[in-house]
Amino acid sequence: MTAFFYIYIVAWVTACVIAIVFAVQNSHKIILFKKSYWHFLLVKWKLTTFIIAITAFVILAPYTGDPTWDYYDAAFMSILTFMTAPWSIATIFRFIKREEKFTIVYIAFCAWMFSASWSYDIYLVIRDGFYPITWWSNIFASSVLYVSAGLFWNLEHREGRGVIFGFMTSDWPASNTGNGFNKILIYALPFMILAAAAFLPFMI
Repeated sequence: MTAFFYIYIVAWVTACVIAIVFAVQNSHKIILFKKSYWHFLLVKWKLTTFIIAITAFVILAPYTGDPTWDYYDAAFMSILTFMTAPWSIATIFRFIKREEKFTIVYIAFCAWMFSASWSYDIYLVIRDGFYPITWWSNIFASSVLYVSAGLFWNLEHREGRGVIFGFMTSDWPASNTGNGFNKILIYALPFMILAAAAFLPFMI
């Protein structure tokens, strides 16, 4: 590897260590660690769509023609995205509205980058012995899917407001998780189509 990649690894590992320190110091304030978030996330339609998505990514990854994709990185990136993307995107939105502190949004950003990029990078360094040449393009491609997933799994229907993103409500994530998927289906379709379209350039 070139000197640049050694420096880059040190930089993002340092960023992750700082994020872990912040997370330990603020664990009681981080919604990701609260039962209400997991109650919000682990509902039938979200689990079902996640299982469909991870199955598709894992099965199809080795056949895309991209040598950096295999069963393993497809699986762990999908799991990390499901676990953190709804929280990360919500945290960034709340930070913009000045409802969240910088330290929390910093943790969310590192969770985003680790899920969509850094975990992929270090896995391939361990597997292949060198930094993937796709690291830069992967940041953008995976981030599009990450943001889409974060928005998709935040969709919900509220009486009197219709379909919104859950983090737009003051009680997020203690939101209306019991409503059916059929009420948000038409709004969910663009995100589902985008995820499916991610495979097209590789499969053609």
